[in-house]
Amino acid sequence: MCRCDIDLKPNSDLKPKSKPVLIREVWSDNLESEFQLIRDIVDRYPYISMDTEFPGVIFKPNAALQRQRLRSSDHYKVLKSNVDALNLIQLGLTLTDSAGNLPDLGTGETTFIWEFNFRDFDVVRIDFDRNRSEGIDSARFAELMMSSGLVCNDSVSWVTFHSAYDFGYLVKILTRRELPSGLEGFLEILRVFFGNVYDMKHMMRFCESLYGGLDRVARTLEVDRAVGKCHQAGSDSLLTWHAFQKMRDIFFVADGPEKYAGVLYGLEVF
Repeated sequence: MCRCDIDLKPNSDLKPKSKPVLIREVWSDNLESEFQLIRDIVDRYPYISMDTEFPGVIFKPNAALQRQRLRSSDHYKVLKSNVDALNLIQLGLTLTDSAGNLPDLGTGETTFIWEFNFRDFDVVRIDFDRNRSEGIDSARFAELMMSSGLVCNDSVSWVTFHSAYDFGYLVKILTRRELPSGLEGFLEILRVFFGNVYDMKHMMRFCESLYGGLDRVARTLEVDRAVGKCHQAGSDSLLTWHAFQKMRDIFFVADGPEKYAGVLYGLEVF
């Protein structure tokens, strides 16, 4: 099991500078060069906030299960059915350092986050013609991600919001196969690939007054969207990071959020 000893407690002496943020759109023609940039900076920006866009769900719990409280294993069975049948549309990644600074890639003025566009699925709000002709091949993405320093790296931490499906799609892409048959097998792969994971949706259970989706939580915490629009993976990944910072600084000042790591909302195993 991967462990990470990065200090996620707020540091009042280190405040991120406010610079314009640009979303780096990644397609098949610039996939390798963008991964090279990430590979070069991940050691200095080891906090990875992630969001995905996927087609939704086509399988739901059967009527008998819906009449009772679903167990984590039941949630996983539904998740597996959907992830096995569908494909990822977008992946957004925000990399930051211990002070919350975004990389400027040497520009000194503009900071950057990433949005990867795949060619595996059609959806109305995505420019499918471009996805079909210029989208990323998920097999090539998997090869580059495995050598990027983003995964199987004890020095990085992943920050997410309600991310069981997000990680499900990434595990499917990285392993190039359907998800494991059981929840325990999935969680073991998750630990190997991603190590130290924070799911804000799980952590909200310990935060009075926080409920709902990412945008509602951000409004409650008075966190503004810095760039892009709702349901764009790159924009949502940055909003997730900023909301996590604010939640940490309000609700987890005393002992930090570390003891809540490693649990995905809906897939809890205690």
